[in-house]
Amino acid sequence: MIDARGYSCPIPVMMVKKELESNQSGVIEVMVDSRCSRDNIEIFAKSRGYNMEAVEDNGEYRLTLRK
Repeated sequence: MIDARGYSCPIPVMMVKKELESNQSGVIEVMVDSRCSRDNIEIFAKSRGYNMEAVEDNGEYRLTLRK
């Protein structure tokens, strides 16, 4: 689980990029607290062949990226 709450872009995307490079399971979970970070991670994930599900709860987003 990547906790990117409190960081502004591009930091959350960089955190996801680092995890994608080392993750072998094909599933990554990320917590962010801005819509901008959510959108940028989705664009990045799709460019790397991942699908993303997002669940919002009180302004925070739980993202699940799957290969």
